[in-house]
Amino acid sequence: MTAAVRPAAAHAGSADATLTGVGVGPGDPELLTVKAVRVLREADRVFVPVMADRPDPDAAAGRAERTVREYVAADRLRRLPFALDDRGGVTARRTAAWDDAARAVVDAIDRGARSLAFATIGDPNVYSTFGYLAQSVRALRPAVRVATVPGVTAMQELAAHSGTPLCEGREPLTLLPATAGLALFADALAGPGTVVAYKGWRRHPELLAELRRQGRLADAVLGRSLGLPDERIGPVDDPEHDLPYLSTLLVPARREHRGGKL
Repeated sequence: MTAAVRPAAAHAGSADATLTGVGVGPGDPELLTVKAVRVLREADRVFVPVMADRPDPDAAAGRAERTVREYVAADRLRRLPFALDDRGGVTARRTAAWDDAARAVVDAIDRGARSLAFATIGDPNVYSTFGYLAQSVRALRPAVRVATVPGVTAMQELAAHSGTPLCEGREPLTLLPATAGLALFADALAGPGTVVAYKGWRRHPELLAELRRQGRLADAVLGRSLGLPDERIGPVDDPEHDLPYLSTLLVPARREHRGGKL
């Protein structure tokens, strides 16, 4: 097992190095911001996440990599393997992947890179791998500056494509991962606002049953492969759907008439 990262003494050059998490949206290259494209193009090194069991250069590119290839040449990209499919919490496999990725970033800094970018789907501050990478890098090089460039989230993309306002007036907006358990989802549905659940995947039948129980099924919208050629957006109706892990469920607040929540 790979040893855990430990704080290191200051290294020359670390103080003027910046690691930037760049949000590249849910998958559509047209949803990158102008700033995101600029940061990616100007970076000395661009990192992209890949499944830990697929670091081979000939393996299929991940979603973030496919998105940024519209703006950055493939030979400028460096894959960082992460245990993205690990559902066991902070496992040894996941920790080792974080540590190995951090060492790859630090190695680039030690070799002279000063502007480093990490492309992450969605937004780097919303359920992103970037936060773990940044913490691990700074454990090795505390002087490294960390920055982020916001990106379009899956819930925004789903709201736009389905014509469903996320929140109006005094309505709250609750975003949660389905992996957190059914109780949180049920409590949020019982409230007055819109609920968005990420990572439905195997929990979809449970979510569907709770929507029926609370009478929220009719207005709910489900998005799969948002921003990709096989994108599917529609009603939430079939518990047997073969959903990808990164599915998005949008349940709008109950709205009886225009302006009712002002």
